[in-house]
Amino acid sequence: MTDVHVHRRGLLLAALALSIVAVPGYAQQENEAGNDAAPPLPERAPSSDAIRSLLASRIDAGQESLGYVALVRDDAGPRLVTYGTAGDPQSRPLDGDTVFEIGSITKVFTALLLADMVARGEVKLTDPVEEYLPAEGRPKSFDNKPISLLDLVTYTSGLPRLPTNFKPQDKENPYADYTVEQLYKFLSEYTPRYYPGSHYEYANLGFGLLGHVLALHAGRSYEELVVSRICEPLGLTDTRVTLTQAMRERLAQGHDKSLHPVPSWDLPTLAGAGALRSTANDMMRFLDAAQGKCKTDLTPAFQSLLEVRRQTDTNGVYAAAGWFVETSHNDELVMKDGGTGGYAGFIGYSARTAIAAVLLSNTGYSAPPVIADWSPTPGLGRRLLNPNFPLPALHRQVPIDPAKLSAYAGRYPLTPRFVLTVTPRGGRLLVQATDQDEYEVFPESDTRFFYRAVNAQITFELAPDGTATALVLHQNGRDRRGVRSP
Repeated sequence: MTDVHVHRRGLLLAALALSIVAVPGYAQQENEAGNDAAPPLPERAPSSDAIRSLLASRIDAGQESLGYVALVRDDAGPRLVTYGTAGDPQSRPLDGDTVFEIGSITKVFTALLLADMVARGEVKLTDPVEEYLPAEGRPKSFDNKPISLLDLVTYTSGLPRLPTNFKPQDKENPYADYTVEQLYKFLSEYTPRYYPGSHYEYANLGFGLLGHVLALHAGRSYEELVVSRICEPLGLTDTRVTLTQAMRERLAQGHDKSLHPVPSWDLPTLAGAGALRSTANDMMRFLDAAQGKCKTDLTPAFQSLLEVRRQTDTNGVYAAAGWFVETSHNDELVMKDGGTGGYAGFIGYSARTAIAAVLLSNTGYSAPPVIADWSPTPGLGRRLLNPNFPLPALHRQVPIDPAKLSAYAGRYPLTPRFVLTVTPRGGRLLVQATDQDEYEVFPESDTRFFYRAVNAQITFELAPDGTATALVLHQNGRDRRGVRSP
C-alpha cells in the first residue's frame, strides 16, 4: 500500500519540511519562467502498439509482472491494452473488467469521502480527529496541537507510517489481524514526534484512521460509505472492499516479486488506507470524474482535493489530499499508486494535456513491516502520461550455473553492525541483512544480482579462482562494499 515514488524507509538501508502551495497554476509559472529547454508535451497518449511493446518488454525480458492491464485516454478516446496472463487456474484473458487489488489508490477514495462530508457540512477539515473517537482511542497531541482531519488527509499528522504495535501473525496477509482495540491502544499511548501539519510522512496509519473515524461519524462501515457516496454516484460497479461473486470470478491471481502466487490482503481496521479492489474500466471512470469530464455532485469535492499541496521529501513532488502531484518535464501529473503483496497499480492524469492513464499489475510488493521501495508500475504509469518521464531500470534475469552460487556464500559486513549473509539454496541465491528477512536475488550476469523485493542490486568481486572476496550493495544511489568474513 505504499507510494513508491516518494522516498521512505526501505529494505536493506534506512532512508520532511512543509510548504503549502495553494496556486493551481504554480507549476506552469515555474516551468515557463526562463526555461527555454523545457521538453514538449505530448499531444496524444501512446498508441496501442507502443503500449503493447512497452508492456511486453517488461514482462518478456524483465519478468517484472505476470500480467498488465493498461487503459489510456486522450481527446481521441480510450485505448485498452493487455499483456501477459491473469495467472489463475482458469487462464481467463485479461481485460478492462479484470479485478485487481488497488492498495493505496484507496487513499484517494478516503480523501474524497472527507471532501464530500465537508461539502455536506458533516465535518470540517480543521476538526481535531479526537472529536470523532471514543475516550480510549484519542491520540496524544504534540505541544498541545491536536491532529486535524486536514493533517491526516495530507500525510502530515505527525503519526508514523504504521503503528508501533503492528505485528502481523501472517506476513502474507499482514493487516488482517490488526484490531480496532490495538489501534486505540496505540493512539492513546503514542506521542507524535512532529507538530501536526509540519512534517510529511507516508501515511498508511493516517488514512486508515481517517477512514475509521469517517465511518464512525456516519454510522456506517467504510465500505458502505464508499459505495453509497462514491461508487454508486459514479457508476463504479466493480469497486468494492468485499468481492461480489461476479468480481471474484474476474479476480486476477496476485503474485509476489518472484512471481509466486500469494493470497489476497484484508484490512478490516485500516480499510481507508488500502482495502479496495477495482478494475481498469472503473478506475478510468473515476479519473473522468476527477478531471471533471463528467459532472456529478462530487465534482466540487474532487476539485477541492488539489487545493492544498504540501512538500514531500522529493523535489517537485507534492502531497495533496490523497493525491500526489509531480511537477517536472514541463508537466503536472496528478497521480496515486498502490500495491499489496500480490498487486501493483497506478492511476493519474496530466493537468496540462488531460491525458489519463490506468495501469494494473498482478505482481506486487513486499509485505510490512519491511517495505519495498520499488515497483516498476508507477514509473510505467507516468511514462504512459508523458514519454519524457524516464523508464524504470529494467533488470533482465539470465541463466546461471547453480554450481557457481556456492562461491558466493558467506558473511559480508557493510558496517560492524550490518551484515549481508549470502546463502545458496536449491539453485537460488538468498541474502539476509541483519535483523531482516531473507530475500532471493536474481542473476543478470555471473557476478551481478538484483532484488525484486526492492530497488537494489549486488555485485560480487571474485578472486582468480572464482571465489567471492567482497560484494557491493547498490541502493538509493549509493554503493556500499563489504569484504567477505574469513
